[in-house]
Amino acid sequence: MSLVSLRRATKYDSAHLDDAITQLLLPLGGMAAFVRPGDRVLLKPNLLTSARPAKECTTRPEVVRAVAKQVLAVGGRPFLGDSPAFGSARGVAKANGLLAVAEELALPIVEFQGDRYANEGVIAHLRLSKEAMGADVVINLPKVKSHMQLTLTLGVKNLFGCVPGKMKAWWHMELGKNPPLFAQMLLETARAINPQLTIVDGIVGHEGNGPSGGEPRPLGILAASAHVFALDRVLVELLGVPPELVPTVALGMELGFGPDLADIAIAGPELAELRIKDWRLPDRLIPIDFGFPRVVKSTFKHLYIKFIKEPLAAYARS
Repeated sequence: MSLVSLRRATKYDSAHLDDAITQLLLPLGGMAAFVRPGDRVLLKPNLLTSARPAKECTTRPEVVRAVAKQVLAVGGRPFLGDSPAFGSARGVAKANGLLAVAEELALPIVEFQGDRYANEGVIAHLRLSKEAMGADVVINLPKVKSHMQLTLTLGVKNLFGCVPGKMKAWWHMELGKNPPLFAQMLLETARAINPQLTIVDGIVGHEGNGPSGGEPRPLGILAASAHVFALDRVLVELLGVPPELVPTVALGMELGFGPDLADIAIAGPELAELRIKDWRLPDRLIPIDFGFPRVVKSTFKHLYIKFIKEPLAAYARS
């Protein structure tokens, strides 16, 4: 059976969070079960955007800090990486408080580049980050959020950030008119990246019109597993969302990527004790597909922020 560890956590302060992460990982064997001395360890947070940092739509820096400290304690060499929708990973990290953590712990921040991956699934020629594929260990650090296209974004969807740059927008254009095929691309991306460990920041989630247009919602939950598909299935249950409404969960179960709830062992509080009432899903779902004009506009916005706006802001501060 797949094992998912749950832990109640209500605060982001260092002492509380360090202990909560330690207790969360104990049933899984602790960080030493995943990281060996000398391993290069990618910490993959959700760095969606530099906008709305107070709306809890990105992984909190305190969570990244606590996990990085555990990796360092067992001799790993952690680094941060992501491919935000707009701008650079460093620019988004700075806006959301992660740059200070990176500087404190001497964590490199890596801008994801692409490489072709020989995928054996239905979706041929996935282009995934060389840095993610080349890491010795990938620790996936998603945020619990509602999502206006996919209902929820959890562990599997967070790994879409390992698709570099504006390739994500092109996938929306290529597969967006076929939502099951788009979901399968997300599943195959997650299987290709194959994170050794996923730790979900659910202390405060983001409900409503996510992934960035909703509002913070205190949940008081941390969750972890070596099996990202099992973790997503448990979180859907905790939020009271029917799994068939979440394409990555529904299709994952149908294709045998993810287990059913009966095949998942839970370490920690009972699900009934942690279950969230009245989690707010998006007011409406919007199409996944991007038309060509939107892809072009999105690409130019990304390039403007990354190569003009961010450098000008850095120059003004110098």
